This record gives sequence, C-alpha cells and structure tokens, in this order.
Amino acid sequence: MLIEITPESYDLELDLRYATADNITGRPIYGRAACYLHPDAAALLARAVALARPLGLRLRVFDAFRPAEAQWKLWEASPDPAFLADPRRGSPHSMGAAVDLTLVDALSGEPLEMGTGFDAMVPESHHGDLHVSVEAQRNRALLLGLMTAADWDFYRNEWWHYQVFRPRGRYPVLTDAAAGTRMMPGATP
Repeated sequence: MLIEITPESYDLELDLRYATADNITGRPIYGRAACYLHPDAAALLARAVALARPLGLRLRVFDAFRPAEAQWKLWEASPDPAFLADPRRGSPHSMGAAVDLTLVDALSGEPLEMGTGFDAMVPESHHGDLHVSVEAQRNRALLLGLMTAADWDFYRNEWWHYQVFRPRGRYPVLTDAAAGTRMMPGATP
C-alpha cells in the first residue's frame, strides 16, 4: 500500500529525525530509518522534486509516514495539539499522506534558512510569522510556493509540514504492522 521513498528513486535527501535522538523526545522513535508515503502523496512529492530542480534546489525530508504507535510516542513527549495531531484522532503522517521537509541548495548541500529548526514548537515556526529574518520568510514562501504548485496542502503552524488535501476519511491510520514498514523497534522482517 505504501511506497518507499529513497534518495535514488526520488532525487531528494533524507534526514529522518525520528530515527535519531535529534527530535523532540531526545531519543530515537524509529528502530529503522525508512521513508514511506501513500502512492497519492508519493506522486505529489515527485512533482515537488521536479519543480525544485530547475531552481537549483533539492528537498530534504525529515519525516513522512509515521506509524500510529510513533505518533503516540511524540504525543506522550509533547501533547500540544497546536503542533501534534492527537493520536486518538490520527495524524495525516500515520496515513502516509504527509511529509515534513525543507529546501537545500543543490550545489552546496546547505539547507536554506527557515528561521527555526524542524519541530520547533514555537510561534516562530508558523508560516506567516514575521519574527524570523526576511531571508527565512522568503525561503518559507519559496517552499510554500513549490509545494502548493505540486498540489500539497500546508499546516499553518509548521513551515515544514505538508499533506495531501483532505486526508481524513480518504486514508486509514496505519500501525507499523498494518503498513508492513518494520520501522518501529522490535519489528520483525
């Protein structure tokens, strides 16, 4: 049901933060670093990659499909509905219908300045926040333009989060076992 997204197959970079301690919990959530999306979302991601390429930019993905049990771990660490979907309701990430990402200069490999880091749960992470530098505002607008041109919807509180339009009711919330992704610790091949 889900498609694996690799740097080779999609011409992008992966920096899967929840497979490392560099996330809001301070410890790895995923036992295996892997990136998956629903086929609908994967097609939109390919479109965004194609739109970024002529501008000398690449996409760097921080997270995509997030098993439902991983959503619970994030919620337990920071139950803030302004930045995390309540796992009882389900997250578009747990449907394979959302992606967290940024833009990278294709030549230097350096990420563009966005004003805050990924998963910074502060008002400055909001798309329209004017407390970040003009450069960060410009880069956020560039990312927003690329992603909306590729037919993604955005979440206003997180400059990094994009999702398929109206995912609830279209896609089921999946556990690691149901998705067959083997991303969670202890999952067997």
